[in-house]
Amino acid sequence: MKVASRIYTVLIFLFLYAPIAVLIAFSFNGSSVMSRSVWTGFSLKWYQQLFQDKMLLTSLRNTLIIAVVAAIVSTAIGTAAAIGISGMNKWMRHVVMNITNFPMVNPDIVTGVSLMLLFVAASKFMGNVSLGMGSLILSHITFCLPYVILSIMPKLQQMDPNLYEAAQDLGCTPVTGFFRVVLPEIMPGVITGLIMAFTLSIDDFVVSYFTSGTTQTLPIFIYAMTRKRVSPEINALSTLLFGIILFLLFIINIRTSREIHHSRASGKEV
Repeated sequence: MKVASRIYTVLIFLFLYAPIAVLIAFSFNGSSVMSRSVWTGFSLKWYQQLFQDKMLLTSLRNTLIIAVVAAIVSTAIGTAAAIGISGMNKWMRHVVMNITNFPMVNPDIVTGVSLMLLFVAASKFMGNVSLGMGSLILSHITFCLPYVILSIMPKLQQMDPNLYEAAQDLGCTPVTGFFRVVLPEIMPGVITGLIMAFTLSIDDFVVSYFTSGTTQTLPIFIYAMTRKRVSPEINALSTLLFGIILFLLFIINIRTSREIHHSRASGKEV
């Protein structure tokens, strides 16, 4: 039974990750033939050509700007929202959390189309509102926010509420008490939410596709490349994007493991 279970697990992992392994391997293929099944030797020329592409560099810059701004803003708003939600009574907190989590289970295409229609409607009433960098940033903040809240809420539930009250009794103002008592306690969750928001923003295609206008992000650039031609540069670009996401997820997992170990060592519930 154990052997069959292991074989089944190996097959599942092969099914999930074998295509990615092939993509990474052929991103170093020296062949200039469009077919990705012809291996002619190890080469870095596709990475070199990739970073000589001005459109690619522009898309990469747009992606990083959007991801950084969306991650910072959604983390700030999400932290405040999580603190507000944690102060509600149990019934209200349950209702608000269900509403907050709804965008996470909502199909991306529905979110993308809804946001596009919202921006189009806003342009009719406000004028001079067009799809572009601004709409992309607002869209990314919208779908990143629930993940930030979900990352911070467990740390708030683990925190002793008497610490904040004790700090105020000792003379701290509400703002000082937040920065000196509450924020250090929930900082692991804040950092996890920040990294997760950054990762989701970099990786997003569907919502960005509907709200980008003429602005190109890296996933949209990759999609445009696949429509025009099947170039080995796509392998290199996809490998770089996969590496960035994998690195950030690795950091999140390491931090989560350390938090669980620390909580168990200190006798707290995880």
